[in-house]
Amino acid sequence: MSGDAVSAPVGIVLVSHSAAVAASVAELARGLAGGGPTAPVAAAGGTPDGGLGTSAELIAEAAASVDGGAGVAVLVDLGSAVLTVKALLAEGDELPDATRLVDAPFVEGAVAAVVTASAGGDLDAVVAAASEAYGYRKE
Repeated sequence: MSGDAVSAPVGIVLVSHSAAVAASVAELARGLAGGGPTAPVAAAGGTPDGGLGTSAELIAEAAASVDGGAGVAVLVDLGSAVLTVKALLAEGDELPDATRLVDAPFVEGAVAAVVTASAGGDLDAVVAAASEAYGYRKE
């Protein structure tokens, strides 16, 4: 790897049971991250044949595509997506080193993660920002 990999931002993977939902949340998060360059974001939604569900293969491919050496934060929408990511993490060689499953609301957490990663936050800061999104009040 080149020396600039150290300064690469944290990568973000958004796992949804729907390819359209994952892609839309990725687009929203990138759009709200500001006008400058954004951290790499990959959507891993649905199954390889276009159906609803989650795919370990699509998640692993998405994580590899955003990995610049600073870590990868994975946000998920529903329960079985959590199980799929946990299984990949347990296997140990399917996801890049320093990949973390983030306990965060999917949309708000994705925006917070992308904004923080794009601003140069490290993996711990990205995870914290996304997790803190549970506290966002809407009233």
